[in-house]
Amino acid sequence: MNIEMAAKILQAVPGLKLGINHYTKITVSESPQMIKGRLQLFQEQLFFELEGKSVSDFPGIQEWRTVWKMLGADPNRYRHSTEALMRRVKKQNYINPFHSAVDLNNFFSLQHQIPVGIYDFDKIVGNVRISVGSEETGYDGLNGRFNSLHNILLLKDDYSPFGSPFVDSVRTAVTTETTEALHVFFIRPSMNAAEALELTTACGNMFTSISGGDVHSYVLHEGQTSIIVN
Repeated sequence: MNIEMAAKILQAVPGLKLGINHYTKITVSESPQMIKGRLQLFQEQLFFELEGKSVSDFPGIQEWRTVWKMLGADPNRYRHSTEALMRRVKKQNYINPFHSAVDLNNFFSLQHQIPVGIYDFDKIVGNVRISVGSEETGYDGLNGRFNSLHNILLLKDDYSPFGSPFVDSVRTAVTTETTEALHVFFIRPSMNAAEALELTTACGNMFTSISGGDVHSYVLHEGQTSIIVN
């Protein structure tokens, strides 16, 4: 599989980076109590940190709102996934455990203040291209409705778009049947490539410590706009 970032994205958002973990031989199941407890505790701590504070005061949230604007989207109408999670926490509408892959994905997103998406590798068709959606672009999302991706960063395979830092599609969702996955970290543009790889690798190691299997970590950036995943 070739994963490539379109040049026009880097022209619009200089410094944009995507961390990518490719997992093989993993087991997705109910999260161990340690992960459930950690996710709950982290949300409770965030709730108190958010008292008297705006969600957009967090630097990671603000950076991705800026990316939205640079691509021509309205961050108030289409909130990126991490901001949506943060707003739930601010209302004490905490995220409930789902399974190990989703729970870790949500934890990483809140911890690092960046959108993160995880996709079933076997449901991805052909190669992947990171680009920006047009007026006609959209898909049925995990939020239970059809989502427009106009001017929003997206992941597209040879069949159709399947992921974005806004909301992910039903088509490539990870389930308890998943044994191979692609984990995408929408890194803050202000972070350098070495820091981005360190973050991506650390998350990958934590993921496989829970789900087993192996991980290979990569970062797409202006000096490396494509990778081959075997």
